[in-house]
Amino acid sequence: MAKHGRMAGMAAGLMILAAAVEAAAQPHVERLSEKPVALTLLPATMHGRFERKGAGFVRQWPGSYAETAFRGSAVSFDVGPGEVALHVLVDGRRITTLVKPVPGLYRVAGMPAGRHVLRIEVASESQSGPTGIGPFFAERGTVGARLRNRTRQIEFVGDSHTVGYGVTSSKRECTQDEVWATTDTSRGFGALLARRYGADYAVNAISGRGVVRNYGGFAADTLPEAYPFTLFDHRSRANATGWHPQVIIVSLGTNDFTTPLHAGETWANRDALHGDYERRYVRFVQALHARDPRAQIVLWATDMANGEIQAEVAKVAATLRRSGAPWLTYVPVNGLSFTGCHSHPSLADQTVIADRIAAVIDARVAGWARRS
Repeated sequence: MAKHGRMAGMAAGLMILAAAVEAAAQPHVERLSEKPVALTLLPATMHGRFERKGAGFVRQWPGSYAETAFRGSAVSFDVGPGEVALHVLVDGRRITTLVKPVPGLYRVAGMPAGRHVLRIEVASESQSGPTGIGPFFAERGTVGARLRNRTRQIEFVGDSHTVGYGVTSSKRECTQDEVWATTDTSRGFGALLARRYGADYAVNAISGRGVVRNYGGFAADTLPEAYPFTLFDHRSRANATGWHPQVIIVSLGTNDFTTPLHAGETWANRDALHGDYERRYVRFVQALHARDPRAQIVLWATDMANGEIQAEVAKVAATLRRSGAPWLTYVPVNGLSFTGCHSHPSLADQTVIADRIAAVIDARVAGWARRS
């Protein structure tokens, strides 16, 4: 009995050891207190608008993501200053989220030897200032590999509905800290559509901004005013080489119309606001078309503000069609629950929006319809 007991104990110990080894072999992220000597730069690609900073990237528009491919079992990457939430994915599977990480070097280890893709996704919004990602580094024994080239590109232009503001919240009433914690552009309809079509994407959206008027009339760049620039400081104009989206999805108007006009604003009444909005939105969409004349442009709007937003976007679409715009589609999206923070679209709503827009893409963009 004693012998059997010892054997059972040894077996149990081996099982515990095996479980510990298996757990240790799972991909994980750790912050390094100092940079190891034996590191070499890994090529990386940034998606979304960015400026180069050495071998790394500085970005501010939401939904940015950086990718690198390699053969080996461990890589590292730098995180710059600024408050940000970063999803870390290995081979398409999220292994952790770094929430307001301390700037410095982070190591991704525990991967089996072989080819892997590391992807860092920005979940949070960064209106207050830009943040940095990269460079990426290979340890001894790890070498760079070629990333898969995606030929499809989709651009999303809009406001908080496109950002994914408070999208993971289970309640409407949120503090600003809760809004920050539950905002996740990677869970929004833009990322859903990009994954559906195997496309790269850029999210050029800012919460609270409108076409001619921001939420409550607050003073800041409107979305068309901020749109031409790489960062929100206007120092450099966005001109990404190779960025020519086949589809551009635009949703603007929520912030123009969901609050009443107040004394001191530019518009004497709602009719004046409507006229200004329609003219500016038409010019903005025409500029998007001029930049990418082969792109299918989709305008979509919710039924918020007692239908005022949809009525105005429908007028914009009609004006564009009268001038000849076979590249334009208007999609009203009704029936959303708006149970995210501050009555924003929920996770379920994001799927509804994605499905409505996908129906247009399947019908109007050659070769993009999903095979059953």
